[in-house]
Amino acid sequence: MAVGFMEVQLVKAKELRNTDIFGGMDPYVVIQYNGQEQRSSVAKGQGSNPVWTEKFVFKVEYPAPSNSYKIILKIMDKDSISKDDFVGQATVYVKDLLAIGVKDGAIELQPLKYRVVRADQSYCGEIHVGLTFKVEEAFI
Repeated sequence: MAVGFMEVQLVKAKELRNTDIFGGMDPYVVIQYNGQEQRSSVAKGQGSNPVWTEKFVFKVEYPAPSNSYKIILKIMDKDSISKDDFVGQATVYVKDLLAIGVKDGAIELQPLKYRVVRADQSYCGEIHVGLTFKVEEAFI
């Protein structure tokens, strides 16, 4: 088994469905990977085209005990009066990325765009994310 760290570079989103009736939304992203969860800052007043330029690090075991090789990016709209609104989510499958990273010791994927979809799988924007994976320890 290999143990390493995956860095998720959250860059920006485009053309997100606006969940606010009055004014622009204040989006943030909840990033989940294999039981770990982190949250971006709120892109206050940036509406449907927010920019974050933030990095998040997750511990990775490959092969994973749960066979869960996906990053879930849940985009939320921060509301001060009511419950935060779900805007949509994107899923990034990383099994191949991790396999190459384990073989080569490290791998980097420049930011790519991923579809953001609602619960009914309808398109509601895109999110740009880069990934880096580096093996720290190898066990045989």
